[in-house]
Amino acid sequence: MTIAIFFVTFFFMEFVAWFTHKFIMHGLLWNLHEDHHTHTNKSFFEKNDAFFLIFAIPSMILILVGTIKVLPIALAIGFGIMAYGFCYFLVHDVFIHQRFKWLRNTDNFYFRAIRRAHKLHHKHISKEDGECFGMLIVPFRYYKTEFEKLSKSASK
Repeated sequence: MTIAIFFVTFFFMEFVAWFTHKFIMHGLLWNLHEDHHTHTNKSFFEKNDAFFLIFAIPSMILILVGTIKVLPIALAIGFGIMAYGFCYFLVHDVFIHQRFKWLRNTDNFYFRAIRRAHKLHHKHISKEDGECFGMLIVPFRYYKTEFEKLSKSASK
C-alpha cells in the first residue's frame, strides 16, 4: 500500500509542478521565476531556486512526522515528493539547463522531447503566452517529432 502511495504521489507531483509553474510561477510569484527566463541574474543561483524550498519543506515535514509518529502514509508521500524533486532537478537543472555538467546530449527521444518542449517554454521571456509547463510529461507532438528525427538519422 505505501509503495502505491509513493508512486501515486510521484506521478501526482507532475500535475502539481505543471499547475504551480503555470499559475503560480507565471502568476503571483513571477518575481521569483522571472530571472529564470530573462537570465538577468549573473550569479549561479537564481531567485527561482526558492521554489526548491517551497517543494522541499512539505516533503521534509512529512518524512519527519512519518518517522517520529510512525505514519507510513506520511513517509510514502514525503518520499514521493522528494523523488519527484530529485528527478525534476536532474532533468531541469542538470540535463536541460546544464547548471551542472553531469549529463550531456542524448539520442533518447524521450529526453530530447522534454528538452525541446522546455526550450519552447523559454522562448517566451514574459509571464504571458507560455506553453509546455510540465516537466516529465510534455505534449505528445514533441515525442513524435523527436522519435521521427531519430528514426530518420538511424536509417541513413
